[in-house]
Amino acid sequence: MVVDSMPFDGMFTHAMTKELNTALVGGRISKIHEPFQNEVVLTVRSNRKNVPVLLSAHPNYARVQITTGNNQNPPTPTNFVMSLRKHLDGAILNDITQYTNDRIIRFHFNHRNDIGDQEILILAIEIMGRRSNIVLYEEKSGRIIDTIKHISSDQNRYRLLMPGAQYITPPDQGKVDPFSSEAEQQLSDLQSQFPNYEVLAQEILNKFQGFSKDSSLELAYRLINRPDSNTFKDYLDEYNHPNPTLFIDQKNKMHFSSTANSAFETVKSNSFGSLSELLDSFYADKANHDRVQQISKNLIRVVKNELKKNINKKKKLQKTLDNTEHADEYRIKGEILTTYLSQINRSMTEVVLDNFYDDNKPIKIALSNQLSPSQNAQKYFKRYQKEKNAVIFVGEQLDLTNQEIMFLENIETQIELAKPEDMSEIETELMEQGYMKPVNNKKKVAKNKKKITSKPEHYKTSESTDVLVGKNDRQNDQLTMKTAKKNDYWFHTKDIPGSHVIIQSDNPSDQDILEAATIAAYFSKAQNSSNVPVDYVRVKNIRKPNGSKPGFVIYEGQHTIRVNPDAELVNKLRQ
Repeated sequence: MVVDSMPFDGMFTHAMTKELNTALVGGRISKIHEPFQNEVVLTVRSNRKNVPVLLSAHPNYARVQITTGNNQNPPTPTNFVMSLRKHLDGAILNDITQYTNDRIIRFHFNHRNDIGDQEILILAIEIMGRRSNIVLYEEKSGRIIDTIKHISSDQNRYRLLMPGAQYITPPDQGKVDPFSSEAEQQLSDLQSQFPNYEVLAQEILNKFQGFSKDSSLELAYRLINRPDSNTFKDYLDEYNHPNPTLFIDQKNKMHFSSTANSAFETVKSNSFGSLSELLDSFYADKANHDRVQQISKNLIRVVKNELKKNINKKKKLQKTLDNTEHADEYRIKGEILTTYLSQINRSMTEVVLDNFYDDNKPIKIALSNQLSPSQNAQKYFKRYQKEKNAVIFVGEQLDLTNQEIMFLENIETQIELAKPEDMSEIETELMEQGYMKPVNNKKKVAKNKKKITSKPEHYKTSESTDVLVGKNDRQNDQLTMKTAKKNDYWFHTKDIPGSHVIIQSDNPSDQDILEAATIAAYFSKAQNSSNVPVDYVRVKNIRKPNGSKPGFVIYEGQHTIRVNPDAELVNKLRQ
């Protein structure tokens, strides 16, 4: 699936502004935090509910929406958050407006300053790709209080975005606001000049404010195929009464829209109850993945380096083990020499004798003329013993190295599947296992242990059976070896790194088993594969060897089922 880089355009901003007004205006700010870089969450107490609002100036995912995501509150607030808390904590949200039809949403707050006077502050969210920003400024004076990204005159000569500077809106592009009175006539003129809808779409994009490629194509398609005087008015009205839709086109690209789709040949589409729910679905996985990559750069580097080191070690050990396969030949030669000592002279450098281990076939044995016949035999016995000891040692080292590789591949998979809030637990595990050594290791580990409060994820099958999923090795061990009952069923992808999954039932139905196996396949390295083998067995048949790595268990008496990972089903079953 390719997620299209469709912008949060001015038309969508128009619809979102209305949705936010309905849900938030009149509410009071009760909490402010910055869970991730360039993203702020305001919790608005409105209609007796706490409503979290995400304001994002992310270069790829800039947007404004009500969010249902579990956004963590970092222990140390940023300077921007401190400024917002100082000026907006407890402030009343009077209005939410859009600047012209541009991608700028302004939150208008009523706030009392330090001396108790009422003042209006505006929090402007500029949704403009890599130039996206969040700016808090005074309405009356236009003085900037703070910005989430400070932009100096060296970076932008047109306007300075720094505390104390005068707030200036982005430069006007000279385009027509489609909601203005002159828009309909100008569009009609374009329509008569450009009867081809793709050419007309480009003209709309060039001359009207707030259109993206997708929205201009949609309007042009309707104008050409539905030549009615009300087509344009109906189209605009859909942004006042949106139909939030996520759809996949024939090129397997995913798009989001606040209106019905006509211009694209759709393979699949989903409707949502609100624009915010639509954006949660569109952005959640991709944005989370990028956040995890950003947070976990150091962890990924450590894991990849350790994996490479252990894979090379395994190759060397395997080569050594292969060389010891001839150990028995040394023993046989020693015994043959011992049997035929009387036929060997000290001056000989080799001898051909009957091999009584192989139907008395002749065997050539190399000798040292510096040693006696008996010493030559002992030399072969010593080489045999050395190789035999090496087989035991190398075999043990190979087992340990394989365990290291399995552990690291499992950690690698956990990072790929993790949410940002899961990363501290994975980091702690790597420190405890000696892969990472912070400057003050003991304090860092202790600090991270205190942070760990996450629990396995909870799902319910379509038949209402509880399913728990461990998201890291610590959770896996706790879930399998302590939380689960002996007659519960345990699921794990066969010979593939992944999460431990528990069905909390001693008699799950076939549907329960199928869905739990699908969850296990989804939370594994084979998430993007098909026909994935998943083992399942009662918990009482699982044991953890002493001294084994976190998350490692052995089991017997399992059954195996093959399933296809299904993100839609997993999200549906999530509690």
